Amino acid sequence: MSIQSGSLRATIFPHSTALTHALFVVGGVGFITLLAQIAIPVPGSPVPVTGQTLAVLLIGTTYGARLGVLTFATYLLAGIAGAPIFAPSATAANHGIDRLLSATGGYLVGMLVASLVLGYLADKKADQKFRTSFPALLFGDAIIFTFGLLWLQASLNLTWAQTISAGFTPFILGEAIKIAITATSLPLVWRRISRSLNR
Repeated sequence: MSIQSGSLRATIFPHSTALTHALFVVGGVGFITLLAQIAIPVPGSPVPVTGQTLAVLLIGTTYGARLGVLTFATYLLAGIAGAPIFAPSATAANHGIDRLLSATGGYLVGMLVASLVLGYLADKKADQKFRTSFPALLFGDAIIFTFGLLWLQASLNLTWAQTISAGFTPFILGEAIKIAITATSLPLVWRRISRSLNR
């Protein structure tokens, strides 16, 4: 039996109900929240280094477009409503609408868009092989930083050199590691699933 198109979640749980979908959303929000709390301040920048983007890469690619974007949208709405689940920041609270409207809010918006795009690409089997998974994840990360940098520059009225220095350069190594981990691990998981289905 060969693996057809569909996310990892849909392949492992092909007959999910509304209840299981809700459990996936709650679990996904918890996962994003947990990794968001891994935050390292960057001197001179309002944007901390966090595990949040890794959570978005994993949720988007494993959940698929619909469930992935629903999960991150739920995370955003819960944070806006007052749940202290956003990444700690020296310049803004870790909850509330003010955080979304702050200088770092563009990264959150970018993560929502990236969840949709990565999920769509995963639904088209892009995460099943490294040669397609890596560029897909790189594209997803580029979406996050494009929104983040545009928002950061407009919010603080920085030059583009200052914006890149504060909102991109300190994160290059960490993002490369996150992409490498995800792009390498997901094809291995798919390979194991394929072997199981062909037994």
